[in-house]
Amino acid sequence: MVATASYEDMSLRRIDTGCITLSIREAGSGPLMLFFHGITANSATLAPLAANFSDRFTTIAVDQRGHGLSDKPESGYGADDFADDIAALIRALDLGPAVLVGHSLGSRNAVTAATRFPELVRSVVAIDFTPYIEAEVFDALEARVNAGDQLFHDLKAVETYLAARYPNIPAQAIRIRAESGYRKVEGGLRPLAFPSAMSQIATGLRADLTRTYRDLRRPVLLMRGEESKLVSAEALTKTSRLRPDLPVVVVPGADHYVNEVSPDITFKAITNFIDA
Repeated sequence: MVATASYEDMSLRRIDTGCITLSIREAGSGPLMLFFHGITANSATLAPLAANFSDRFTTIAVDQRGHGLSDKPESGYGADDFADDIAALIRALDLGPAVLVGHSLGSRNAVTAATRFPELVRSVVAIDFTPYIEAEVFDALEARVNAGDQLFHDLKAVETYLAARYPNIPAQAIRIRAESGYRKVEGGLRPLAFPSAMSQIATGLRADLTRTYRDLRRPVLLMRGEESKLVSAEALTKTSRLRPDLPVVVVPGADHYVNEVSPDITFKAITNFIDA
């Protein structure tokens, strides 16, 4: 089962793409399948899902720029910057076009890469991010992101904070976030996510994606948590009107953090899409 997999099942290394150095977790062999996390997170949050595809693919979960153990430049956090990183990584790995699986920020970045570099992308799984997200939703997201840059006394304090912030995420997934997402500093632990980058990204997420989705020419699966507070039912409906050809899976009982709350359903939906 997906829920029993661990981020420790994948080997960790850094790779110089020629434009930025990214930290990745990798496993398996075969065609390339890349996984991209949401804002403030890191590759470990998607590694359990990625590890379960390693019997069929070379699976790689990526710390995106500004996050985890990857480079953290002072600027360059727009959708095109992340898409350029994805294209550079695919070229550096030299394993042919990739399946891209992205959650939230990673979803936006994967779709942008597929639109701009279709020759490098086989297909995309876009988890809980679409055009037409309401301004008040982004306001709330920005407040949460900025509030996360805190000093925590110890790992238990981090877990307590994360459990309150993400009440539907299972304890095992909260533990992964706590163990992988923080660094030791004087007096305790701080997030690995670069605060300035998080602020720039949160602002950039508001950019209009209508043209990006309209111009997509690769197969894309849209996924949404039924209880998502980021992607409303109306936003998903508008996206389907824009692209009625794109298949949609709505995961019952899941909120925005679909792959962590419902890993087995996520795995099955992606498998069915890939095999179709």
